[in-house]
Amino acid sequence: MTTPRQSSLEPLSIANWRWQPFLDHACGALQPLELEPYPVAPEFLLQTSQTGSKSKPVPVTTATWACKTGKLRQVRAACVEAGAAASVLNFVINPSTSYDLPFFGADLVTLPAGHLLALDLQPALKTDAQHTEAVWEKLLPIFEQWQQRLPGGGPIPEEAQPYFSPGFLWTRIPLGSEGDALIEEAVKPAFRDYLELYLQLVQEAEEVSPERSAELLAGQKRYTAYRAEKDPARGMLTRFHGSEWTEAYIHGVLFDLDKNWT
Repeated sequence: MTTPRQSSLEPLSIANWRWQPFLDHACGALQPLELEPYPVAPEFLLQTSQTGSKSKPVPVTTATWACKTGKLRQVRAACVEAGAAASVLNFVINPSTSYDLPFFGADLVTLPAGHLLALDLQPALKTDAQHTEAVWEKLLPIFEQWQQRLPGGGPIPEEAQPYFSPGFLWTRIPLGSEGDALIEEAVKPAFRDYLELYLQLVQEAEEVSPERSAELLAGQKRYTAYRAEKDPARGMLTRFHGSEWTEAYIHGVLFDLDKNWT
């Protein structure tokens, strides 16, 4: 059962959801940052439906957890639990454009064909050394440590490459005990390491000039526009909750920079 919530800052608990420990860890790691509520409409905080056949319906829960801080415009988790059909955590941190920070991105997806798992500190300005060098210098040793423990996820489409760092950890893992062990022994500590580095960067970040902020905003808008257009969850969410709800969720919650930015 999903815990009823009135705001996005309240604890989120979904019964039998594979990725609950990851969200719990992230929420705990964020607590020292003096979190504030991030506005999310009630219909996106919790949405339920059914999938499967009429004779064997499967309940679907899609829930959102979100907050903000002085340096982070939006921190949000999109969570889906649909039994064997899908179990998903999409956890993204969107920094304020007043600070020269990358995005934090984690996609943890279980489908009938297996687990698709990705971690990255994603650049808003990939070709800008001021934006990337200090981050990648610290990120690459973490990436190399965990990459050798995990199978590759396959090539990145050329059009997507500007939105990922050289430390993009991307893996496909089979279902079953072998995959469960890899998630516990490699994916979970990698998630913690990537998030710990990101929060360290946030703590160290200093406010930039208005001119630099404008450059970062332009880069962030390109990133969020691309992500909204190419969101791989669109088909799944449309199947579960319909097209109208899905498009409003993608553009109004998941990638809402054009609507809300500071």
